[in-house]
Amino acid sequence: MTSVPKRLDRIDIGILSELQQNARITNAELARAVNLSPTPCFNRVRALENLGLVKQQVTLLNPEPLGLRINVFIQVSLEKQVEDALQRFEQAIAEQPEVMECYLMSGDADYLLRVVMPDIKALERFILERLTTIPGVSNIRSSFALKQVRYKTALPLPSSGLTLIDADDASTDWR
Repeated sequence: MTSVPKRLDRIDIGILSELQQNARITNAELARAVNLSPTPCFNRVRALENLGLVKQQVTLLNPEPLGLRINVFIQVSLEKQVEDALQRFEQAIAEQPEVMECYLMSGDADYLLRVVMPDIKALERFILERLTTIPGVSNIRSSFALKQVRYKTALPLPSSGLTLIDADDASTDWR
């Protein structure tokens, strides 16, 4: 079954861009920013949410004042890439609050994790007591981030608009 394409115009893109920069923006401020009156703006935001384009709204915290000074990228290889082992690993990782990101990878390692820690001792405990105890883990390689050169959460959006091919899987035609 093919879904009906939905065209996002420049106002929709503007709304999404503004929301990516400040999820706490009021509807009145958002309406002014995209040159709409408040009711149509509110209706467009709801329509964009209903399309599944707004995943969630969050507050981004500064890790340094919270004592989370170490940003580590950890490559993990499993003994076997079978469905049970992958699911077991992913479930175990989902329970670790220090793991900020986890990706199933192609290439040398099976997974790439980004982990934040207060210090080297905490990282050592995490690796020895939690990561190595996950069944099926065969190899772990860590790299420390020396400096964060760029970090962003806003996705690149074309200012002229775009057509959503299938809003369920967020495929787009970038024209």
